Amino acid sequence: MKQVNNKFVVLLAIVIGTIIGIFKGSEAKQKWVFRIKNRFEEKRQVAQHKKLLREGGVALDDIEMAAFHRN
Repeated sequence: MKQVNNKFVVLLAIVIGTIIGIFKGSEAKQKWVFRIKNRFEEKRQVAQHKKLLREGGVALDDIEMAAFHRN
C-alpha cells in the first residue's frame, strides 16, 4: 500500500509540474517538482528515524547514515 502511495505522490507531482511548466516554463517546473520530491523524501526519512528509535535502534545523523547504511 505504501508503494502505491509513493508512486501516486510522484506521479501527481510530475503531472502538476507539467501544468506549471506549460504556464511558467520548464525551469519553474523543475524547481517545483524538486521541492515536492524533497519534502516527501524528508518526511519519509523522519518517519524511518522515529521507527528505528521506537524499536530500540541507535540514532544516527545524516553523515553516519550515508557512510554506513546505503539504501
